[in-house]
Amino acid sequence: GTETLACHLGLILRLYLRCLSLSQCSTALHSVFASLRSFLMKYPETVFEEEADQCTSLCLQLLRYCGSRLTEVRTQATATLYLLMRINYTRKFHFSKVKMQLTMALSSFVSDREMFNEDYLRRSLKALLSYTDRDEAVCENFSGQVQDLVLNLHTILSDTIKMKEFAEDPEMLVDLMYRVAKGYANSPDLRLTWLQNMARQHLTHKHYAEAGMCLLHSVSLVVEYLHMMDPVQYMPVGCAAFSAISKNVLEESAVSDDVISPEEDGVCCSNWFLRPELLALVDHSAQFFELSGLYEFIEPLYTALLPLHRHNKDYRRLAAVYAKMRDSCDNIAFNESKRMFGTYFRVGFYGHRFGDLDGEEFVYKEPPLTKLPEISHRLERFYGDRFGPENLVIVKDSNAVERERLDQNKAYIQITYVEPYLEPYELRERQSQFERNNGIATFVYSTPYTQSGRAHGDLQDQCKRKTVLTTSHSFPYIKTRLQVIHTKSFNLTPIEVAIEDLEKKNAELTRALELNPPDLKILQMVLQGSIGATVNQGPVEMASVFLASVAEGTQPAAPAHHKLRLAFKEFLLKSHDALAKNRDLIMSDQVDYQTEMEKNYQLIKDQLLPLTSWGNPSFDREQRNVVAARRKSNSSMSSC
Repeated sequence: GTETLACHLGLILRLYLRCLSLSQCSTALHSVFASLRSFLMKYPETVFEEEADQCTSLCLQLLRYCGSRLTEVRTQATATLYLLMRINYTRKFHFSKVKMQLTMALSSFVSDREMFNEDYLRRSLKALLSYTDRDEAVCENFSGQVQDLVLNLHTILSDTIKMKEFAEDPEMLVDLMYRVAKGYANSPDLRLTWLQNMARQHLTHKHYAEAGMCLLHSVSLVVEYLHMMDPVQYMPVGCAAFSAISKNVLEESAVSDDVISPEEDGVCCSNWFLRPELLALVDHSAQFFELSGLYEFIEPLYTALLPLHRHNKDYRRLAAVYAKMRDSCDNIAFNESKRMFGTYFRVGFYGHRFGDLDGEEFVYKEPPLTKLPEISHRLERFYGDRFGPENLVIVKDSNAVERERLDQNKAYIQITYVEPYLEPYELRERQSQFERNNGIATFVYSTPYTQSGRAHGDLQDQCKRKTVLTTSHSFPYIKTRLQVIHTKSFNLTPIEVAIEDLEKKNAELTRALELNPPDLKILQMVLQGSIGATVNQGPVEMASVFLASVAEGTQPAAPAHHKLRLAFKEFLLKSHDALAKNRDLIMSDQVDYQTEMEKNYQLIKDQLLPLTSWGNPSFDREQRNVVAARRKSNSSMSSC
């Protein structure tokens, strides 16, 4: 009967696998492979349906022989593997099952380098492509899928082997782990394993935000496949349920041309896909977000799974979750003005010594308050040890690197401090410092220049080039460095440079005033930098250079003049408010300091008002004459 035949065919398949698992001479293997191919052609349902669990073992054995040192054996194994993919495609119009099993088999191989020869395996993978070129019966879609598979296996093989070489380079090591995890996209169990590996690697360097993101991606992946297998109302609807935390999690979507079927293909079998393990992942992710000060992520993370707890009538768990959500809200309220966020640097690599990194630019996320010399010293020490100190050059400016002028025998690293960049509409939407420092994929740095060619000049000559970088993903992510995928730049005129500098000063004053509870040390530091005796000529000189001619009536006011005038008015108002707040906070031993600062403020105000009041209808001819006389006096003093 049919059942008896299926049973016998299953025994025959297991016999083939047994033969392949034993040491055989090449002649015997030739016969085994030839007979196996005939069996696959005649009874494909045995491998893909009745004995589906044996497909894993078959792929493992075929891949093992693809790495054989004997050319004849490699040829036989490669031909059999190609036939297996072709049969799978003919039956399903994709061969995702074989893709997944081959990927899992490769994972087993690279963990034991003695099991295979890397060079021979690469030759066999390349031979698969030649089979598609010669096979006139296959369609273009099949050829494309084979090419994608071979490229993916090559990448996994290369990156896994490179990990030992870059064990001391944390950014490169995580990049390699990331690429391997990406290569296992069609095997969720293995991708989860590598996401966990990445989280552990981040924890060794106390990168809690990135470790939390690795676990958030794990949660999103598990939820995505649980929804595919058993969609129920009380579970999150796939990874999109967590996109409010980070848009990056959408890459865990199980959407492609050959989405696997978990029920049929034997995936999602690890403990991670059990609900208790899922909840443990959520707890650990929340814990790392708390350690990194990303309290805003905790509430939406737990909220997505509240329906599950209600469905289970698990009120103890609900109480615990609500307590954690309350604690996160308390932390936001109490620490909003005290939190420090990441510091960012653009790092460019130039020179053939860097290999794949040559010509690439990245944005590095470093701990809060990291200074440029710190990251420069770290990278210089690592790459100096690798290439030799005499072969490494650190480029200390932010000008564009001219590749043709570089020494081909040396390695160059350019490191530049960058800041998160938001368009005006984004600034209106993102009100809090948390919102302005998270979900960031654009960064900016400035390069000063003058028309004469010098980097720095007088106020009326000082221009600035602003370069905006766009990264492949937004920070925070599962990596601490992201590749720059787009660059644009624009120039600021001298008056625009002055406006930007003054607006930055106003923003500093605003933040110091809004600190709750107030921080006297920060307030006084900002005040000193705004109206202190050593800097009080800065604002006055700026106004004299750009606004005096308008105040005199010898130059018509342009929009930039109005913008600068309003910025000065805000500067005076914020400085006044800061002085008033400082007066309320100081002790008796700082009364003299307060008096001195008020005197400085009044001096600046007296000099600025005539220069910034020309927009007022009451600004008459007599006041214009005062401005002109003062400007002439200042000019005479300068010439002396």
